[in-house]
Amino acid sequence: MAFDAGTSILVVDDYQTMVRIIRNLLKQLGFENVDEASDGSEALSKMREKRYGLIISDWNMQPMTGYELLKQVRADRDLHSTPFIMVTAESKTENVIAAKRAGVNNYIVKPFNAQTLKAKIDAVSATT
Repeated sequence: MAFDAGTSILVVDDYQTMVRIIRNLLKQLGFENVDEASDGSEALSKMREKRYGLIISDWNMQPMTGYELLKQVRADRDLHSTPFIMVTAESKTENVIAAKRAGVNNYIVKPFNAQTLKAKIDAVSATT
């Protein structure tokens, strides 16, 4: 499934500045339909109300981490196929492996720019 300007994207991060940065990068890439959630629980309730074409979630959040959100999304039969990109400041191999095992579609290490984000989104759209 290719993503286009009409694709609705949910950005999940408890750090408002990061949400703004990702939102701006997405806008540069032509994505206008961007919602946000400040943690995994809020993200899940938004996902149950609206169909998202892509989730971009931070790993480190409280009370529900991005990893826990990913596992819940993959376990939910209505949401399990939603493309999911994990964002993290740490590139620990065990985190990458855990996220891959849990079904993440792609992984971005901060800091990143619009080109990196576009490459990750394009890679996900090629595999979904």
